[in-house]
Amino acid sequence: MTTSRVPRSLIKSRDDAPSAGLEKENAQLRQAVTSHATVDQAIGVLLAVYRIPPTAGFEVLREVSQRTNIKLHAVAGTVIGWALGEPLPERLGQELDASVRRHAQPVGDSDQPG
Repeated sequence: MTTSRVPRSLIKSRDDAPSAGLEKENAQLRQAVTSHATVDQAIGVLLAVYRIPPTAGFEVLREVSQRTNIKLHAVAGTVIGWALGEPLPERLGQELDASVRRHAQPVGDSDQPG
């Protein structure tokens, strides 16, 4: 029987590559879930403050993100911070107001018969 003099912990197994890939994928999925939760919370803030529908809330966040070149989850985090009393950066606030105006339905429009 032959034994190796190299400790098992130093021997690379064939499973190392797939394991590292799975760990990376898990980390990415955890980040995606966190980002999604942040975006959902920011949509809730917009619904409460501006009384817009959820689909409009997402479109507002998306537009602001594109127009300011700030990642969507970062815009969402800033909106949540604003709801908690943090100041809203001026440019982001201007884009937010403009986007809300573009996406807000006049009050009562949805109640009118078609």
